[in-house]
Amino acid sequence: MPHIVCHYSAGQEMPPLSEVMMKIHHAAASTGVVKAEDLKIRAQAFDDYLVAGKAQSFFHVSFYLLAGRTLQQKEMLSIELRSVLSKLLENTYSISIDIRDMDPEAYKKRLK
Repeated sequence: MPHIVCHYSAGQEMPPLSEVMMKIHHAAASTGVVKAEDLKIRAQAFDDYLVAGKAQSFFHVSFYLLAGRTLQQKEMLSIELRSVLSKLLENTYSISIDIRDMDPEAYKKRLK
């Protein structure tokens, strides 16, 4: 179920996006807070952006999961993702992680 949405500045120096997404996948699963087989990851580059009023590189992760995890579990996810991305994207000006709870009553899905 967890959805990981990455937004990043286009044109920045970074490894292939497939590698970045796999590192995020492994980092999230390594925490034990989520299962690897449940993760869905997607990424979108932005050509137009400002960070602190300047065109500085960024990589932002929004991590959506059903409510019920403890604050410690969510912090562990955030810290682990930030750590992995900081090593992988060492020239990126801003790296941020936002862990979001989804309402289990309102979240619906269909699988084929």
